[in-house]
Amino acid sequence: METPNGKQDGNGDAAVTEARPAVLKRTEYDAVRSNVAVFFWLGAIHCNAFLVLTAFALFPSWRSLLILGLLILLMLIPLDDKSKLGQDIARFVCKYACGYFPVTLHVEDMKAFSPNRAYVFAVEPHSVLPIAIVSLCNFTGFMPLPKIKALASSAIFYTPILRHIWTWMGLVAATKKNFVSYLRDGYSCIVIPGGAREIMYMEKGSEVAYLKARTGFVRVAMDMGSPLVPVFCFGQSDIYSWWKGKGDLYVRVTKALRFTPLVFWGRFGPIPYRRPMHVVVGRPIEVNRNHQPTKEEVAEVHQKYTEALRELFERHKAEAGYAEYQLRIL
Repeated sequence: METPNGKQDGNGDAAVTEARPAVLKRTEYDAVRSNVAVFFWLGAIHCNAFLVLTAFALFPSWRSLLILGLLILLMLIPLDDKSKLGQDIARFVCKYACGYFPVTLHVEDMKAFSPNRAYVFAVEPHSVLPIAIVSLCNFTGFMPLPKIKALASSAIFYTPILRHIWTWMGLVAATKKNFVSYLRDGYSCIVIPGGAREIMYMEKGSEVAYLKARTGFVRVAMDMGSPLVPVFCFGQSDIYSWWKGKGDLYVRVTKALRFTPLVFWGRFGPIPYRRPMHVVVGRPIEVNRNHQPTKEEVAEVHQKYTEALRELFERHKAEAGYAEYQLRIL
């Protein structure tokens, strides 16, 4: 682990200095282990597609059905986030994946976070995949919080192999029930307010946050009295090359399908490019607990979050290497 002054700590655990913002960066990089970790973590999406296409293109029908049956079985096997083997795999992925890019976490005020409170980390942007949130996961060990869950698209938990790996890393389906339940149980929750809808508006050379119509995360934070934490990920939009459609027809098709058709690739296909990512964590925004907030009260807190996110972006974009970028909030 590299500390802000560039020195290694002795035991490899997360190291924090008193300087603000705290800067935490994993330095563990190994050409084999790091690529294996990233492939194991992210390659399942491409591998599933490759297996299905190869099976039906090259194998006899009975073998194709056997492979398809195996994938369906992997979709149905119960998930166990307490699995010792699974947790060992999650630690391996978090350790070497952070060092692969590398991912650096900048926390403006580490002392503002209490291990006895549950926070809502509202992270932008979604990008192709919001993988920079690995820096906030429990097994990475950067944040001084004992329990953290990340809310992700429910589709992940129907994807063979991927569903197990991401569950072990602390991800759960992004439902209101899960959101409220984990906050109530003392877990801080990571959410991507803009969601996959942001993909439709992505443009090279700028960043976008689809927030104006997204107030549900604010309502839940107010209902539970959990502080809102603005988080922005610089560099995440550059770790994959991607292509998507344009124009009104593409927008209509996307809305009809309820997901954004996208072709993306990195090194050797599924492995993302090795490009630095900087995740900046702002100061928590306190909210009053309110079980039935009015639209006006929600709008007020939503505005505070949006302004804090924009200010966070402007404060750190030059340091992160994106001084020319602008943030579009839609």
